[in-house]
Amino acid sequence: MRQFHFLDKADRAQLFHMPPAEIDRDAPLDLLAHALGATLYIPATREKLAKDVRKVAKQGATSCVVCLEDAIPDGSVEFAVNHLAEQLATLRGRDDLPLIFVRVRSADQPARIAGLMGEAADVIDGFVLPKFSTAHGAEFLDAVTECESTVGRRLMIMPVIETPEVMYRETRIDELLGQRALLAKHAERVLAVRIGATDMASVFALRRPRDLTIYDVRLVAGAVADVVNVLGRPGGHAVTGPVWEYFTAPDRLFKPQLRETPFSQADDRDLRARLLARDLDGLIREVLLDRANGLIGKTVIHPTHVPVVHALSVVSHEEHDDALGVLSAKEGGGGVARSSYRNKMNEANPHQAWAQQLLLRAQVFGVAAPDVTFVDLLAAAFEETTL
Repeated sequence: MRQFHFLDKADRAQLFHMPPAEIDRDAPLDLLAHALGATLYIPATREKLAKDVRKVAKQGATSCVVCLEDAIPDGSVEFAVNHLAEQLATLRGRDDLPLIFVRVRSADQPARIAGLMGEAADVIDGFVLPKFSTAHGAEFLDAVTECESTVGRRLMIMPVIETPEVMYRETRIDELLGQRALLAKHAERVLAVRIGATDMASVFALRRPRDLTIYDVRLVAGAVADVVNVLGRPGGHAVTGPVWEYFTAPDRLFKPQLRETPFSQADDRDLRARLLARDLDGLIREVLLDRANGLIGKTVIHPTHVPVVHALSVVSHEEHDDALGVLSAKEGGGGVARSSYRNKMNEANPHQAWAQQLLLRAQVFGVAAPDVTFVDLLAAAFEETTL
């Protein structure tokens, strides 16, 4: 799979200094975690589920989660399990698929799905484990391990951190430390830790307004910071950005968060207008804040979210130069140097871990050409969407 695969050779040459690399499904976990990009959730009850999975891949999504949990009414679970198995089995042997994960509702579902699908279960790349906790996490982890031996291939796991124990201050750290100990026993298959911001907010009867980012909701933002601190520190697990759940803008209370200047400079005010109409300026801001707070990728619920997340994930030429300079200086013994763009200080020791992570993202999403901005990348990406 390759990010921006829908661009032709000429467009790639114009937009990228270093184009995105082809990433194999059996690549190392740290590389695959970046390759998740915008992970699109799809209810398992969708009538043409297999067709929808292929469609979102064509539109640029490199990962999707077929959901059997909160996206499914309680009375539809039995139908959803059978429908999912039947639909996903038809995808076996195709080479145009995103990474496919199933968000299960109970620990017995991985084995049941594998049994229903038989050999075709190898189209599933792994499972998303909802409401992960020290109380019930082990049974989910063991269930995936057993399912893996049946399927005959690596099955990756993505636990979702979203329970009240993580939200309540008096239990948070002990709960997260317990989760870390559980996941350490399955480190070879933990692809990423996901943040269940909707459930986190619901603990306090809250819902993030469309005019604000999750980082403006302090109760949730504090929990996210601690998840990254305990589970996502260097040497730990990738932590992905929480869901963005809005896709059509009604009347606004606040001014748009998307500055006009970059779009006027690129002579693409129409693109800015379309982004605002879809309420995507909030998503853009939250993706940037995700990255500033140590999260990668994003959970999304609409195809128009995918190109926004991916365009913003492309490494700028300046960032790439900085990372190479930092690592080169580190090899030379450390120290500080002015950046090649002559606008900042690069320190070899404190910036080393950042540089290493950035080069992983550069491998997956590519490096933009020197004069290419995120507006150019957004415009190119949106040509393949319904925006």
